[in-house]
Amino acid sequence: MNILSKIIIAFFLFISFFTNAQSFNTAVDYLEFIGKEQKTVTKNTWKYTKAIAHSKSDKSIAKKREVLIKTVERAIAKIEKANGFDGDTYKNNVLKHMRLNESLLKKEYADIIDMKAVAEQSYDLMEAYILAQELADEKMMQSQIEYEKNLYAFANKNKINIIESENDLGKKMEISNQVFDHSNALYLTFFKVYINEVYLWEAVEKSDVSGIQQNSNALNQAAKEGLKILDTIKPYKNDKSLILAYKTVFNFFIEESENKIPIIADFLILKEDFETIKTAIDKTPENKRTKDQIDAYNKKIKEINKAGNNYNKVNSALNSNRQKVLIKMEEAKSKFLARHVPND
Repeated sequence: MNILSKIIIAFFLFISFFTNAQSFNTAVDYLEFIGKEQKTVTKNTWKYTKAIAHSKSDKSIAKKREVLIKTVERAIAKIEKANGFDGDTYKNNVLKHMRLNESLLKKEYADIIDMKAVAEQSYDLMEAYILAQELADEKMMQSQIEYEKNLYAFANKNKINIIESENDLGKKMEISNQVFDHSNALYLTFFKVYINEVYLWEAVEKSDVSGIQQNSNALNQAAKEGLKILDTIKPYKNDKSLILAYKTVFNFFIEESENKIPIIADFLILKEDFETIKTAIDKTPENKRTKDQIDAYNKKIKEINKAGNNYNKVNSALNSNRQKVLIKMEEAKSKFLARHVPND
């Protein structure tokens, strides 16, 4: 194929692109075109907004994010290619909104997902994760509100009557953000207490008696302070269910630290003493062991067996009760969100 033929083909492709660009005879036609693209974006945006706040599955969040990014990219491409109506002002406003969402999804929400993976390690990381999530949600909500504002302005200019709907994404996101703010504030109060129990049981796993006592005291103090903080938090729309669920968890931590952990610490101290006696008697030749050594060793065996049984019972009860209160807490959170976050 010679150069002239290539130029001719390129020319016809160029002409074909512009002649095929979608154009509109009326403002209603253009709004219907934009509305069709925005409807799909809106639906997937709302699904993702809920997933990023509540889903415990990183794969599920990532999948919804990928679907939404592709939806936004396709919508941007279609709107860019189509002609605007009565100039490009409204078209550019729509594209600005969609490009901001595209940027949020590709960068900020991606970073949030990465933050979630390490957020459980410390209170500061959890606080940073929740703050980043709230800021990104706020940006997306404000962008959606601005989009709807431009929509009504375009409609008014062209004498088009748009019936307001409670299903508008901006309104739903505004309500949901209020619900999430309340839930997140309570969760941070909980996590600030809970992280002390994590450190406590790390000390137990290491048989670190000093660490156990230190972290048990910290847990007890944090749980009591947490109860006072909960008393100052105003229920969302008089719904106290989530506050009461966190109070139940804090009371469990107080009971654990005051009455159960001392039994576990006593066992570990006794176990350490037993190991010292056992090491000493093992190093002593059998024919040189005194009656006092043997009696002390046998006494410690009885003590360690009894303490071991108590330890196992306490540990088992703690694990069971902890699971119950934490499951009820998660159930209370799910039900709270289901009651107050708008449905699709």
